[in-house]
Amino acid sequence: MTRKLIIKNILPGFLSWLIPFAVSFLFYKPGSELIIPYASFKLIRIVVGAITACYFLFRYFKVIDSDYLKNVIIVGFSWFIINIILDTIVLIPIMKGTFINYFM
Repeated sequence: MTRKLIIKNILPGFLSWLIPFAVSFLFYKPGSELIIPYASFKLIRIVVGAITACYFLFRYFKVIDSDYLKNVIIVGFSWFIINIILDTIVLIPIMKGTFINYFM
């Protein structure tokens, strides 16, 4: 995997986490109170996350000419790790929870 593809993997992986996180701030008012029902909030985050990931995956695989399976595994695993690391650094402290509770 070339350096260019590695960079094209890490940045979209980070953005696929950041964009839904940033959009979620639109549904909170000062004081950390949700302004819409929790189920709607989760649905919006899932839809925004799916659209974001599809867009970045489309852009990534547009430049891939071969070894699709290898690249799917690399991108999937690396984005998963990026998301777990960012959730551990940002979301778990915000939720005031533990790593075990996060996975539950």
